[in-house]
Amino acid sequence: MFAITASHPSPDDPLAALVLGERPDPSPPAGWEVVEVRAAGLNHHDVWTLRGVGIAEERLPIVIGCDGAGVTADGREVIVHAVVADPDGGDETLASDFSILSERYDGTFAERVAVPSRNLIDKPASLSFAEAACLPVAYLTAYRMLFTRGDLRPGERVLIQGAGGGVSTALILLARAAGLHVTVTSRDEDKLARAEELGAHLAVGSGDRLPHKVDAVMESVGDATWKHSLRALRAGGRVVVVGATSGPNPPADLGRVFYRQLEVIGSTMGTKQELERLVAMLDATGVRPLIDDTYAMTDGRQAFERMIEGDLFGKLVLTPG
Repeated sequence: MFAITASHPSPDDPLAALVLGERPDPSPPAGWEVVEVRAAGLNHHDVWTLRGVGIAEERLPIVIGCDGAGVTADGREVIVHAVVADPDGGDETLASDFSILSERYDGTFAERVAVPSRNLIDKPASLSFAEAACLPVAYLTAYRMLFTRGDLRPGERVLIQGAGGGVSTALILLARAAGLHVTVTSRDEDKLARAEELGAHLAVGSGDRLPHKVDAVMESVGDATWKHSLRALRAGGRVVVVGATSGPNPPADLGRVFYRQLEVIGSTMGTKQELERLVAMLDATGVRPLIDDTYAMTDGRQAFERMIEGDLFGKLVLTPG
């Protein structure tokens, strides 16, 4: 089958590790199923894998890709939950064997992928395969940040740091659909304008003083925005951290944290139940993932070039062909 793989760690030139070509068909163990991939979403995680970050070198080469939607052998249209772990009745994101597709097991950038049967949920007819393939990473991450870890309620105010990426776009769309007041930051005027088109109530420059305090901040940038995030919170507010693209070690500003009684909350991916609730939310509200562009898997290198350059707004999707 055709697949896209990471061949070796390549920290300085991730595209040098990108291989497009033939791979053996998956041979699923008991309790797993093969899904014929109809669409797969690109994520920064895929670029980090090419760089050798978050994956042991002995696991390479490996088929990359975390997001996917497709059809099972019996014709069931499904969305693939990317977290591969034994929940044992609990939260699989906290399981000791937590991983996501393409870390220990081959991912979704292939004609076919093998996954545990418990990782499959029904794709509603209202969602296209391309839309469904955007959900398991960025949109699920955003859903958990807002509603599980952030515990936000309609009418509350949320600040989303850094417009443009897949997670921030998902945060805007889901927050507006849930009745939240949304403020977004960026250094890019075009991205601020696009954020307002998506539904942000207020779009401001990175670091600019806000006209109001917020109940929660969705933080994925790290060093560059941390000080602003803490200062934007009301007393007793919370910052939900899902990444640190500009650096993981900002000044903690512990005086502000304890004096204002702020909460710092980590968040990673999401559970199958949260994915099911996310899909139900989109089905009911009509909200759809924003797709920047779609590429054939055979043109996957072009998609990765776009991802690395960062000149996009929304998700990039790969389809067989």
